[in-house]
Amino acid sequence: MSLSIAKLSTGALVAVALSFGSIAGHAADAPSKADLKKHESSPGGKYQPRMDVLRDEKVEQPGSTPGMPTLSAADYQKANQIYFERCAGCHGVLRKGATGKPLTTKVTRENGFEYLRDFITYGSPGGMPNWGDGGGLSKAQIDMMAAYLLMDPAQPPEFGMKEIMATWKVHVPVNKRPSKQMNKLDLDNLFSVTLRDTGQIALIDGATKEITQIIDTGYAVHISRISASGRYLFVIGRDAKVNLIDMYMDPPTSVAEIKVGSEARSVETSKMKGWEDTYAIAGAYWPPQFVIMNGDDLKPRKVVSTRGMTVGTQEYHPEPRVAAIVGSHYHPDFLVNVKETGKVMMVDYSSLKALKITTIDAARFLHDGGFDSTGRYFMAAANASNIISVIDTKRRKLVKNITVGTTPHPGRGANFNHPKYGPVWATSHLGDETIALIGTDPDGHPQYAWKLVQSLEGQGGGSLFVKTHPKSKNLYVDTPLNPEAEVSSSIAVFDLNDPSKEYEVLPIGEWSGITEGVRRVVQGEYNFAGDEVWFSVWNSASQESAIVIVDDKTRKLKHVIRDKRLVTPTGKFNFYNTRKDVY
Repeated sequence: MSLSIAKLSTGALVAVALSFGSIAGHAADAPSKADLKKHESSPGGKYQPRMDVLRDEKVEQPGSTPGMPTLSAADYQKANQIYFERCAGCHGVLRKGATGKPLTTKVTRENGFEYLRDFITYGSPGGMPNWGDGGGLSKAQIDMMAAYLLMDPAQPPEFGMKEIMATWKVHVPVNKRPSKQMNKLDLDNLFSVTLRDTGQIALIDGATKEITQIIDTGYAVHISRISASGRYLFVIGRDAKVNLIDMYMDPPTSVAEIKVGSEARSVETSKMKGWEDTYAIAGAYWPPQFVIMNGDDLKPRKVVSTRGMTVGTQEYHPEPRVAAIVGSHYHPDFLVNVKETGKVMMVDYSSLKALKITTIDAARFLHDGGFDSTGRYFMAAANASNIISVIDTKRRKLVKNITVGTTPHPGRGANFNHPKYGPVWATSHLGDETIALIGTDPDGHPQYAWKLVQSLEGQGGGSLFVKTHPKSKNLYVDTPLNPEAEVSSSIAVFDLNDPSKEYEVLPIGEWSGITEGVRRVVQGEYNFAGDEVWFSVWNSASQESAIVIVDDKTRKLKHVIRDKRLVTPTGKFNFYNTRKDVY
């Protein structure tokens, strides 16, 4: 997920958290017409993951080709920055294609300058933003990009063990850390909240709803993960920087850091019994590789490339990015989703010197996913193929590829007991309004296992996350990337006692009390008790954002956290639920 790349100073750290009582009866104003127009037309409002940090990489300009346009050195670097910021996430760093079409010179030169210029300007119904008509790029920039695409692709520098080691820093050695928890934080009910555009996370107490600490991290933290013991918090930024935070210290402190590449999104820790806290793994978008590190100080131990052949056509792909990573509970394995090749690499970390990798052909293009309710089956979304791949982590094999709706994007998904179909796992979709329910109980409900048993109809496309809890009877579905501002600022809630019933809409953006911006509502997350669900109200970096907390039983507003330090809050990770894979 990537909407804004601007960085913002947090300024004065003034807390203005509001209770339910202080905003009860307040009628929030609707977003302004300017906000609505921007939401409707801005490419930032589309699902366009992009290489936020590769924009700063200086790459060598390819030589000119006779008969093709040329760019000055300055214009080439500008075009390169625009491509990495806005295009590479879909079309690939090397322009080989992914969610978007390939833009190799074989394709671009066949179409020509005028075609490229017009396509960039006006976009397409297939998802290409209208960069000119929508105001994203000037006419001069579009001409520059059309010429850039006729040139050979640039390649950012590689990032091997030598470069990784040069970034490794241990701020507090292991033998200088406490042997027990020295602070009074309730670690099971603490939230790690991404402050995307400030390069920070906020630690928020689940009981008091107060920010206990702001910690500097990498830029645009994508996820937070908790070690199996609950002691260490790992966060990774889009700039591929990993921070290791010791939660036993008073206050919690970033005790080590490392960069595993130039662009990344995923980190995980070893969870198998007997291997708790031993290793961590981080996967990179560029270069396409993963790095296994010590779990207590991030010392890099093994770098493994993911370049290789694709599933199906078995063509070589030079840029298969690492997407979601999960830690197995049945073997000392990390399951690594390799996006462009469509393979799941089950990495056996029991011997790093004789590393064994079981490679499972799933489907292109693998992105996110999570476990079923038993923790045995990994449900991985191959979103550009409209498939959920089911991996049996105990038997280390593919169970089935299941066709669902358009562009599934489950986050980690949602598990619950369906009144007819038994245990199911749910995903929503970026490309349509449906929520797919897949049966996950081959022993108790074999007739429904690994089938799309029901498709619910939600508010619309543009969903990123679904959420429920073992103690809940509600399924929450967000739609932050929907083009309708009213839809993107609200949540649909389904009754799990009867999922076929009409959903209820919760006006989370309005409940926040914020009157500016389009107030995108994203990523529900439960507290430890499972009786509250937290939502981010996500505005741009220059506007106010908030966290809205809903009483799960009544579906009513319970609390709003408004604090000037909450700049672009996106992901929220409850320590207990994240550590125990509760979703």
